[in-house]
Amino acid sequence: MPASEPGPNPGFAVYVHWPFCLSKCPYCDFNSHVRESVDQDRWRAGLLREIDHYAALTPGRTVTSVFFGGGTPSLMAPETTAAVIGRIGERWGYADSPEITLEANPTSVEAGRFTAYEKAGVNRVSLGVQALNDADLKALGRGHSVGQALDAVALARDTFPRYSFDLIYARPGQMVPLWQAELARGLELAGDHLSLYQLTIEEGTAFHAAFRDGRLVLPDEDTSAELYELTQAMTGAAGMPAYEISNHAAPGGQSRHNMTYWRYGEYAGIGPGAHGRLHLDGVTATAQRRKPETWLDLVEAQGHGTEVMHRVPPAESAEEMLMMGLRTTEGVDLARLAAVSGGTLDDVVDRERLADLLGQGMLVRTPDALKATTQAWPVLNEVIRRLLG
Repeated sequence: MPASEPGPNPGFAVYVHWPFCLSKCPYCDFNSHVRESVDQDRWRAGLLREIDHYAALTPGRTVTSVFFGGGTPSLMAPETTAAVIGRIGERWGYADSPEITLEANPTSVEAGRFTAYEKAGVNRVSLGVQALNDADLKALGRGHSVGQALDAVALARDTFPRYSFDLIYARPGQMVPLWQAELARGLELAGDHLSLYQLTIEEGTAFHAAFRDGRLVLPDEDTSAELYELTQAMTGAAGMPAYEISNHAAPGGQSRHNMTYWRYGEYAGIGPGAHGRLHLDGVTATAQRRKPETWLDLVEAQGHGTEVMHRVPPAESAEEMLMMGLRTTEGVDLARLAAVSGGTLDDVVDRERLADLLGQGMLVRTPDALKATTQAWPVLNEVIRRLLG
């Protein structure tokens, strides 16, 4: 989309997927794989080549953020990280003070690697802590202890300008007082950002089979609601309110990379299973082959591992923008929605359904934006389903 488009500038982001992990967590449905060994030189060359391919398709862009996700990117050789950051700068160029984030697991954190990542250009790290309770870490299939997690957070704080970490709540057997104590400790450790996710059961995971068979029991609906409400109250009181359903930040601490997604900006997806949304005569969706070896073979043969590349119709783009933007406190910018869809909000959604949701206090409409209320957030998927029919 042209830079003159109205509304907040969503930026241009690059997502780089490193698909390898030391082990597969039982709740995880991400494109992650366990391998005995990884040819770092071959993978470095593959990532660089795919960057070249997508940069050629999107000339003139200026990168505002890079995110190394996975998998476990802290298993990536720092030399590979440095090469990828350098190639992105060579092919696209960086905006002033770009946000460059790397996900890390406490089990793969050490001072030398963190220092090397910082020297490579990483200026923000996101740690997969997930729990501050050893028994629950074991139940979640995590390979680290609370002690290792605390060491990793301290090291991140000392090494990078910015850091964040994730916690999962509404875990099996978790009651409100337990989460209250754990979250209080998490807030004491937090920098400018904290991701707090309710445990969800995803098809194809080990947890899904255990849940289906009755071997895994989650907190009931009332307890889950209490846990959610407590989370909002405690983070707000600590000066880190939610700016998106599962993400909390101090003023100015929002993830700029994720805001590009939620504002329906433009981003290139590099690496196996990565998705992208490029603005090439309209919105173009891209997706890379998921299996690491297949992706790498394709990149070496043709310069990229793209499996899907198609233009997204304006009406579908508008729906995607609504689904993403309503997750945030700032909501959906109506001028940008019109630029994406070619029509107004009333052209995109059914007016009666919109009026009904406005009347119920689930949505609020201002001259500039459509927002979900805090009342709607716990049931946002249902609100969006009703809005879009």
